[in-house]
Amino acid sequence: MKKISLVIFICMWSFLCVAQFKIGARVPEIELPNTDNRIVKLSSLNGKVILIDFWASWCAPCRAANPYIEKLYKKYSANDFEVYAISLDVKKTLWLKAIKKDKLTYTQVVDTSGWNSKVAEQFYVDALPTNFLIDRLGRIVAINLEGKALFDKVKNLVQ
Repeated sequence: MKKISLVIFICMWSFLCVAQFKIGARVPEIELPNTDNRIVKLSSLNGKVILIDFWASWCAPCRAANPYIEKLYKKYSANDFEVYAISLDVKKTLWLKAIKKDKLTYTQVVDTSGWNSKVAEQFYVDALPTNFLIDRLGRIVAINLEGKALFDKVKNLVQ
C-alpha cells in the first residue's frame, strides 16, 4: 500500500511540475477589478517590467512583504516598473483595509473567489505570497524572488 501511495504521489508531483509556468513562458491575460471596481487588464501594462504578486490581507508573510514591494515600486516605477497585485481576499472590505494600512500605491486588483480563483489556478498558485517577474516582452524571467534578489533583478531589467 505504501508503494502505491508513493507512486501516486510521484506521478501527481511530476504533473504539477510540468504544468507550472516556466522561465521564458508568456503570461496569459488577466482582467480583474481594482479598488474602484474598474477592470484592469494586465495587457494595459505592456512594455513595462511587471511584478505579478498574489497576496491576501489575512496572509502574514504577504503583509510582511508589502513594505518591500512598495519600496521597490517607488524606486523603479519611473523606469517603467509596475506591480500588478492580485488579492485572493473573499471580503473586499478586508482587502481595502489592508491596502490602506500598508499604504500600497501600486496597482491592486482582487479576485473574491479566493482559492477558487481561475486566475490563481491559471498560474498554479498554491501558496501565498507567490510572484512572477515579467520582462518588457511579457515573458516570465523569475518566479518567487524576494529581498535583494528581487531588487537586483528588477534593477537589471529596467536599465
